[in-house]
Amino acid sequence: MTTSGGEALGTAVLQLDTIAYNVRYAARALTRMPALAVTIVLTLAFGIGAATAMYSLFHQILVRPLPVPEPERLVNVEETGPKSGGRDCSAAGNCGFEQLFSYAMFRDLEARQDAFAGIAAHAGFETNLAYRDHTLHGKGALVSGGYFATLNLRPALGRLIGTQDEPSLGESAVVVLSHDYWQNQFGGDPGVVDQTLVVNGQTLTIIGVAPAGFSGVVVGQRPQVFVPLTLRWSVARRSGTVEAQAAARERRGYSLYLFARLKPEQSVEQAAAVINGLHSAILADAEVPANTGQRGADQDVPQLRLALRPGANGLNSVPATAVRAVTLLLAITALVLTIVCANVANLLLARGAARAGELAIRASIGAGRRQLVAQLATELIMLGALGGALAVPVAASTLAIIAAIVPAEFAAGLVIRLDLAAMLFAAIATLATVALFGLLPAFQATRADPGHVLKSRSAQSSGGRGMTRLRAVLATAQIALSMVLLVLAGLFTQSLVNIARVDLGMTVDSLLTFKVSPGLNSYGPERNTAIHARIQEELAAVPGVTGVASSRTQVVANFGGSYPVWPVGSADRDQPMVQFAVVSPGFFGTLGIPLLAGRDFAGADSAPGAIIVNESFVRRHDLGGNAIGSRFETEEGVSEVVGVVADANVTAVKSDLVPQFFWPLTGIWDAGSYYYYVRAGIEPAALLRTIPRVIAGVDPNLPVSDLTTLKRQVRDNVYLDWLVTALSAGFAALATFLAALGLYGVLSYNVVQRTREIGLRLALGATPSKLRAMVVKQAGLIASVGCLIGLAVAIGFSRVAETLLFGLSGHDPVVLIAAAALLSAVAFAASYLPAWRASVISPMSALRHE
Repeated sequence: MTTSGGEALGTAVLQLDTIAYNVRYAARALTRMPALAVTIVLTLAFGIGAATAMYSLFHQILVRPLPVPEPERLVNVEETGPKSGGRDCSAAGNCGFEQLFSYAMFRDLEARQDAFAGIAAHAGFETNLAYRDHTLHGKGALVSGGYFATLNLRPALGRLIGTQDEPSLGESAVVVLSHDYWQNQFGGDPGVVDQTLVVNGQTLTIIGVAPAGFSGVVVGQRPQVFVPLTLRWSVARRSGTVEAQAAARERRGYSLYLFARLKPEQSVEQAAAVINGLHSAILADAEVPANTGQRGADQDVPQLRLALRPGANGLNSVPATAVRAVTLLLAITALVLTIVCANVANLLLARGAARAGELAIRASIGAGRRQLVAQLATELIMLGALGGALAVPVAASTLAIIAAIVPAEFAAGLVIRLDLAAMLFAAIATLATVALFGLLPAFQATRADPGHVLKSRSAQSSGGRGMTRLRAVLATAQIALSMVLLVLAGLFTQSLVNIARVDLGMTVDSLLTFKVSPGLNSYGPERNTAIHARIQEELAAVPGVTGVASSRTQVVANFGGSYPVWPVGSADRDQPMVQFAVVSPGFFGTLGIPLLAGRDFAGADSAPGAIIVNESFVRRHDLGGNAIGSRFETEEGVSEVVGVVADANVTAVKSDLVPQFFWPLTGIWDAGSYYYYVRAGIEPAALLRTIPRVIAGVDPNLPVSDLTTLKRQVRDNVYLDWLVTALSAGFAALATFLAALGLYGVLSYNVVQRTREIGLRLALGATPSKLRAMVVKQAGLIASVGCLIGLAVAIGFSRVAETLLFGLSGHDPVVLIAAAALLSAVAFAASYLPAWRASVISPMSALRHE
């Protein structure tokens, strides 16, 4: 035992000494070729850093499981089949009838089900939060009593909402704080339990704090508070008890999302069979009007089925266009990473060829091939470790750029930052790149016969024509992939240029916008109106303010709704929907939208009596110069045109100019929320600090939200275009530089390899210009093949990207030609220095070479 233990210890010490020697030798070897080492490290850092940043975003949106025990046992419940009624969505990416349930159906399923270990419902809502002197406009989640139990979560403090907290509608006024909200606004104070928090004007008792890392089950939304579902009609809807009871019985109002946890050892198919049996029984028993689609016509009932979808990742509220954009950007960074791999392999092949003599000498004095490979592997590990370490700040910087481009609400909903999964991705990517593309050059460098290398001292002995061709193939692949990225970057850049050329029809400079929601504080219509009037007065009195206006919905962000409109007396009421918005007097003047005829709204105007229409509305109804005084009818009543304004893109930057009409902000509308627009005659940044103080002076319990410049709001409306363009252009520039570097390396290596041949050509009368042409011709061949392959691949990629383009197709010839021309110019520039070196070689020196 003692002898065996001593031998093992001696072996371990010897191995440690060998590793230490390899590390010291590797460090000396890298310092002897610092330029090459730095190039490899930076190449790894930028390539892996870019891919890590995009994977971090992709992982958070589509891959990351919920931070709960056994998330793979969770399923989202859907109801498929013909349904009709009203929808109230709180997860924008999932707003179909199939994802939504009525309150009555959920309660029936919850009370009678034994198919799952637990079933729960949830919905999001806007909230005004007030705690002591602090107010915040944020997000809340209405959750059933089984919500946290189904997720198997434990509180960070106090307790979580349970079945005891929803005895009946409107009772149990309690609230649970999210961990982030507790840390950021309460300083992590453990004494918050049993204190009160005002949520939308309702005083609720804080009973606990959700666990760290948990921010609800909806991706893209991070609620600050969790409130019992039974408080829905008092906190989120501001309804009375009688209204709440009637709404709770309504089976045609769909607003809840359901998820469940499978029992241990239970399959999805088994659970689906059991829950569908119960669901059919509930439909058969329920007293539902025939036109709901849930019961009535015999053929409708069998078509309604419950479907169980994977719920490990929660419910996604991120818009489909954003998901496509992030997925495309991840694919782009994968191409960049492929170029990085090819470039690293090329550089390592060149490094191995340059060290052929050194390795041969070491082999001739007794070093085995295994020892040499271990030495080279140590160098690779050091390069990879340095590259991986630098990739982290590169990824963090890329994410910081993304956070600066996307709207604040989007960034807050996802928390754009590096997480453990992204760091693990960086480590795996580094390891894979070094292992796959570093070991081949290492084995190649140690394969040559030492005697032959020492005799000839030829670079060709460490690779021959086979490795030369491999390096040319790698350079060609880099050119091809760079071509793909340049085409995509060109398409997105041209698309953004087209967006920048859109004439919005209004003046967005020096305009501020923000939102207040007195209705969320349970204020009645009269108080809402009084607060609105007071805010407008106070804002108008601020020094430097030259105009104030407001609307019910936000300009350049899904502005307004739609109504069917027909001329009074017309027998044809089957008219297309027309966009409308509700605005205050002075709205058009404040936003710089020209009034073409008639007048603006006045204080005496009210909806639906007076309307203002745009030019497209006039053209559709062929009003010509007789628009003023024309009368139209909607479901709300008869309206008379009092004014005509110029067409403007008030709905969205990329929207078409369509017929629109505007109603005044008084009349049939109980405005619970107002968007304000403040025209500044001074620097807008100063007013950004002033506006919250003005609103606090009007009502200290009224938070300000969405405070920004209208110019920023316009940019936020097309944030995906900015994001994809900025990142694709940056990645394309990086890829093109790496491709140029790879091509330069191949040509330089070939010039060195052919030094003796070049000398003979010179001695036999070849001119320097012919030698330069020889090198440039080789570069042209590589670039041409790469460009042709890249163009074919780029056309395929661009078809995928077409949904994100504006005003051009995915195969725009100008972009394709420009990308090819740019890459050709880069290839020529990369070949210039090697070509010049070949032309100035001395014939005598070349003939003495080797």
